[in-house]
Amino acid sequence: MERTYGTVVRGVRAPIIREGDDLAKIVSESVLNCIEAEKLTIGEKDVIGVTESILARAQGNYASVEAITEDIKAKFPNGHVGVIFPILSRNRFAICLRGIASGCKKITLMLSYPSDEVGNHLFDIDLLDEKGVDPYTDVLTEEKYRELFGYTLHPFTGVDYVAYYKQLITECGCECEIIFANKASAILDYTKDVLCCDIHTRARTKRILKKNGAETVYGLDDILTAPVNGSGYNDFCGLLGSNKATENTIKLFPINCQEFVERVQKLIYDKTGKTVEVLVYGDGAFKDPVGKIWELADPVVSPGYTAGLAGTPNELKLKYLADNEFASLSGDELKAAISAKIMEKDGDLKGQMASEGTTPRRLTDLIGSLCDLTSGSGDKGTPIIYIQGYFDNYTK
Repeated sequence: MERTYGTVVRGVRAPIIREGDDLAKIVSESVLNCIEAEKLTIGEKDVIGVTESILARAQGNYASVEAITEDIKAKFPNGHVGVIFPILSRNRFAICLRGIASGCKKITLMLSYPSDEVGNHLFDIDLLDEKGVDPYTDVLTEEKYRELFGYTLHPFTGVDYVAYYKQLITECGCECEIIFANKASAILDYTKDVLCCDIHTRARTKRILKKNGAETVYGLDDILTAPVNGSGYNDFCGLLGSNKATENTIKLFPINCQEFVERVQKLIYDKTGKTVEVLVYGDGAFKDPVGKIWELADPVVSPGYTAGLAGTPNELKLKYLADNEFASLSGDELKAAISAKIMEKDGDLKGQMASEGTTPRRLTDLIGSLCDLTSGSGDKGTPIIYIQGYFDNYTK
């Protein structure tokens, strides 16, 4: 009988992971147990996704607020630091801010507006027009911001992040002033020492600051790139991708991801003779159309993946073929014609009309987003994702 389904995605339950656990072994065993229990047949190019969170936990890649403080003091000895473009997040940034503030005498906090980089809004964007504010040029003091936009609470968290971040800073014994601007160089009217907290625009921000006279410029990706007093670290992205673990510690983005995914791949091959693809995934790359939040608060969707997941999809658009080249066909004749076209397709369809409208994203971003949506971030208990049929097409 002809197969009636395409891609199938399963969240795989696993034990609660602790520091020191052999995660590659646990992942391979959990997937193989799922395959056996559900009477599945493992296939070539099946995909296993592992959330970055459990890999970092198994590695013990944690750091304290004090470790952040020590690194900040070493990098910003003058004491007055411009902290610019942080995202609005209790989980992602607030605990990092405590470490930063504890290492400074004064912080000038510059928030982008009306929203942060990942889409968390300080206020409704339509208010800019109503108040006659140009977000590209206008620099607002905290007093002016309050006069124009008041005390708005985040619709999902109920937090006034302006007040919240200010309180965090002052509780650490650090002087705080807050300004609002979207032009990186605006901070240089307040201090020449700057910590860039943006994620995907950080390289540009650093370049602009240095070009305009900044004296000391670092990003979150430059903090804790090496151990501080035995702490965890991430040599690729520093504090980016970190999450709150306890009130005094953060879990960093995992390290040695490539070594991990290749070991999982080998363990599965040794047991089954099948070559599966494996990736470590963090936040997916997609936007909530209602909350307007970009999910991608990690520096990358996937910090490690096996070779078969490199590149982008090479697919024909079935709708285009049905509406154009084979518009006169229907039924079995149409199915046969489209199947033949797929079988004959080139190795690289870039620029061809028949591929127009297919998703122009990397495989790791697409599959990582699929994994993230499946596993969620709550209590599902499925930090491992098993995907079958992702690389199949209409002819399979």
